[in-house]
Amino acid sequence: MRSSSKSGVAGPLSGVRVLVGRARHQASALSSGLRELGAEVLEIPFIEIRKPRSYKALDAALKNLPEYDWLILTSVNGVDALWQRLRKLRMDGKAMRHLNIAAIGPATRKAIEQHGVKVNVVPREYVAESVVASLRRKVKRKRVLLARARVARDVIPRELRMLSARVDVVEAYETVIPQSSRRRLRAALQSPKRPDVITFTSSSTVRNFVALLDESRGRISRVHTGTGPTRDLKGIHLASIGPVTSSALRELGLTVDIEAAEYTIPGLITAISRRGLQRPG
Repeated sequence: MRSSSKSGVAGPLSGVRVLVGRARHQASALSSGLRELGAEVLEIPFIEIRKPRSYKALDAALKNLPEYDWLILTSVNGVDALWQRLRKLRMDGKAMRHLNIAAIGPATRKAIEQHGVKVNVVPREYVAESVVASLRRKVKRKRVLLARARVARDVIPRELRMLSARVDVVEAYETVIPQSSRRRLRAALQSPKRPDVITFTSSSTVRNFVALLDESRGRISRVHTGTGPTRDLKGIHLASIGPVTSSALRELGLTVDIEAAEYTIPGLITAISRRGLQRPG
């Protein structure tokens, strides 16, 4: 297992063990922020990002960008996947100059702007419902392209279509369960040095966490049974990046112990640090 902390760092999370379940290539910001506050961080990805099974729909949409009025991107993964495909098609940001672009949050906006493209809308709250609210008076009879993961909530396309927008949803990437994490997760939860906190940054990380634990009917008991790969989660705080992720935790029978007030990685770090989990020296 890969675990590390900043030697000699005293902070609000001094000695607290935090399991970070983000995709491997995205874990650094959360992990480094926690380490700066003194946490001992263990990274075990609950999610892996892969190319879509087919680029047919995405390519067709990108070749027809002049027909769209709006582009909506709901994750940094979607931004990365879309621009990789633009390069493959020998296209660039110039093809987007006419578009209005909506980003679900500051990290997604930053990723888009790094490509030299202006973002027109970032909602107040970084969830699908807030994206819809931000676009409510802007999309009537407009053509909208939503590039996202293969499996995602249908709030945005459903609600925008009810507002008379013409919405095309294309798969830019897919998320899968990293099977190599199963053994590492079981070992971490059975270790004498179990994590004090487990972080969840999307509903996908929640579902994959449950699947990795391989419990019957996808539900986990927080009551010690003495059997099964998890033993129990008693004493471990489950930290959620926001209400959608929290809802997924509750739907699968898990308790939300910590929820970020601002639905971002910095917001999650702040929420964990304010919990008062510091271990005595």
